Amino acid sequence: MATSEPVQESWELEPSRPRVLLAASGSVAAIKFESLCRVFSEWAEVRAVATKSSLHFIERSSLPSDVILYTDDDEWSTWTKIGDEVLHIELRKWADIMVIAPLSANTLAKIAGGLCDNLLTCIVRAWDYKKPIFAAPAMNTFMWNNPFTARHIETINQLGISLVPPTTKRLACGDYGNGAMAEPSQIHTTVRLACKSHTFGTGNSPAIPSSSHPV
Repeated sequence: MATSEPVQESWELEPSRPRVLLAASGSVAAIKFESLCRVFSEWAEVRAVATKSSLHFIERSSLPSDVILYTDDDEWSTWTKIGDEVLHIELRKWADIMVIAPLSANTLAKIAGGLCDNLLTCIVRAWDYKKPIFAAPAMNTFMWNNPFTARHIETINQLGISLVPPTTKRLACGDYGNGAMAEPSQIHTTVRLACKSHTFGTGNSPAIPSSSHPV
């Protein structure tokens, strides 16, 4: 996992590659975040964001060496005075595409309600919805079937967030039903097909601060 590669320099080397911001929230499906980063890295320049609870399932050292992982700690440690870049704004400017996978029930509810209490939700709150944004929900079947979930999904659809639907299988808790996150390969294919007609890499890339976490 990279921690110090300047965004500006790496982008200038490969101007035709889209810039994809991958974000993980607190679901056991975050154990697949490494695979998601790897498959997207084959096609795009990738930066990653993880909520505090998702870090329980993510092994930082297993991420691709060229992927910088940002957390809530970076949001605060990179700002010291008026005039400094604000990380969630710089990441919003940098990204051509955002993919939230997994999207937990809690983060879904936050986004639907407009809350922005961590790095991930602040990026979504500041997002330019003319740019593609996708979400792959992951939660227990009972949570997926809860009436609140349907309301929240409808709300984020109205915002312009494209859904990569969950699948039916044996869940991590042992229950069988709908709610499992789509496989990383399916998420990648869905995003690539949806963005096939988009042109990326024509804008300027902001100089985003490096993550403060060592490898």
